[in-house]
Amino acid sequence: MAKVKFSLANKDAATMALMEKTDHRTLMRWALDCAERVMPYFEQNYPDDKRPRQAIEAGETWFATGVFKMTVIRKASLDAHAAARDVGEDNPARSAAHAAGQAVATAHVPSHAIGAANYALQALHRAAAPSDTGSVTSKEREWQYQHLLELGKASAEGG
Repeated sequence: MAKVKFSLANKDAATMALMEKTDHRTLMRWALDCAERVMPYFEQNYPDDKRPRQAIEAGETWFATGVFKMTVIRKASLDAHAAARDVGEDNPARSAAHAAGQAVATAHVPSHAIGAANYALQALHRAAAPSDTGSVTSKEREWQYQHLLELGKASAEGG
């Protein structure tokens, strides 16, 4: 059975609506968490290429300190996307590297968070058996929505 192509244009309406109500810092945490969930696809296949991990670390630094240096964020994002291009073929590792690039870019533009989430979904879709892609991506979308909801509640409560 041929695998159904995953489109990054498919954005979950409920998640998008929740994102509109969510503060920048919380979106960053969510984007980093989404990317982190799929990083093993990249790191297990390309252990010597640290660019996607460095992007996540740059995002973590911004999250922890609030200090924004455009040159650092931009370089980390572009480097992670370059790592994805270097993978070449469409596979989970490539999508995971793109997720890291989008996650760190969230420091600059909050709406990049959906890119991290969607690339994470794409990584899982590409890793799944053709018969499992629908259930795998549905479960991950549900996790992403619930996680964003929980992060938003914690942020509103001062957590």
